[in-house]
Amino acid sequence: MEDEECPDLVPIGGAGETEPGPGRRIPVTIITGYLGAGKTTLLNYILTEQHNKRIAVILNEFGEGSALEKSLAISQGGELYEEWLELRNGCLCCSVKDNGVKAIENLMQKRGKFDYILLETTGLADPGILCVVDAKHGLQHLTEEKPEGLVNEASRQVALADLIIINKTDLVSEEELNKIRTSVRSVNGLVKILETQRSRVDLSNVLDLHAFDSLSGISLQKKLENVKTTHAHLDKAITTVTFEVPGNIKEENLNLFIQNLLWEKNMKDKTGRTMDVIRLKGLVSIQGKSHQVIVQGVHELYDLEETKVAWKEDEKRTNRLVLIGRNLDKETIKEVFIATVREKQRNS
Repeated sequence: MEDEECPDLVPIGGAGETEPGPGRRIPVTIITGYLGAGKTTLLNYILTEQHNKRIAVILNEFGEGSALEKSLAISQGGELYEEWLELRNGCLCCSVKDNGVKAIENLMQKRGKFDYILLETTGLADPGILCVVDAKHGLQHLTEEKPEGLVNEASRQVALADLIIINKTDLVSEEELNKIRTSVRSVNGLVKILETQRSRVDLSNVLDLHAFDSLSGISLQKKLENVKTTHAHLDKAITTVTFEVPGNIKEENLNLFIQNLLWEKNMKDKTGRTMDVIRLKGLVSIQGKSHQVIVQGVHELYDLEETKVAWKEDEKRTNRLVLIGRNLDKETIKEVFIATVREKQRNS
């Protein structure tokens, strides 16, 4: 089991640390997207533009004939060195052939030379936080039907993203652009969407997203209030479901609900299909805690963390959850949530 333990990459410190030094946290943004969407162009822009930001970029591999490979790779006898290149604009770049965790471990020894880490994955790798979508071909990727049992990879990338960049907007009409916007939003009702040409974006929108820490609770409150339940275009499509239940809940009850949903997978929709949750996010009111608690889940993994947002004395405490996945039945999920919480409270 030791090999499966999570590596201790960054020393734990206060969430508000801003001082430079070996103990501070380094924000990591994962970049994914379907093949040809514009990830390489985005990375090329980040690595060559004069933006006065010290960024370390970890490439999954230098692509065949890519602009990055031509301009950045050090080679000897056709072999790529797995080492860092210091670029003129202050960035660092590395190609890795093993997993990104090992690269980050090696990188942390260079702490102090950079302020952000970007980790790029290949087009068909497990998706992450920032997803680049091709405005011209993205709709085709998102609506492509897969054989029974297989997930549409493009939809799964969008489902897991905290930020979507719709790229190549100059190649489509406003009508086509609206269709891809609608399609992205139907999959992930929580995600922030940027639109661009040639992957040129304001880097402040890409770096330090606070997607998985307590600071995200501040902006998440507003996001959750605006999220709407979406409806699938296809039976097997990924959708967003959101619901709200008032009151205080016990942490053990919430854990039981999430474990039944993510681990046991014993919730089914009205047609008997198992609900498959890809992403879970929410803010809840836990008994005994004065601050809002953020809930984060990705596939079978989940975490609860108290945020910096305190409940006000006269504020009506609520539990607001957003789930992204397949075969999701809003009413059934809400009923099970209420039943789990209330039944356990009566028995305690």
